[in-house]
Amino acid sequence: QVQLVESGGGLVQAGGSLRLSCTASENDFTPDVMRWYRQTPDKQRVFAASITNGGYTYYADSVKGRFTISRDNAKNTMYLQMTSLKPEDTGVYYCNFVRRNVNHWGQGTQVTVSS
Repeated sequence: QVQLVESGGGLVQAGGSLRLSCTASENDFTPDVMRWYRQTPDKQRVFAASITNGGYTYYADSVKGRFTISRDNAKNTMYLQMTSLKPEDTGVYYCNFVRRNVNHWGQGTQVTVSS
């Protein structure tokens, strides 16, 4: 079973930037759609951004204009460049894809934005 590993989280001041990575353990990993979610303190996973295999991107209104999602299929890796970070962006960020109606998640990476 493919494993997803997120990295790049950390503590940053408001207005700062971070770049998250999500790397899959499977070679030639090219799911149709990959997504980033943020888990809130009450454990809800909130959609942040998605990208198709063809490069089409979609963002939640709360991150539009500040976050950029991208993927490098040659490296089996997806990225989330986060700029102008706000305290409300704090949470555990997970990457996700769906295969045969099964959700696959990584272990998450913590992002903390201080005011």
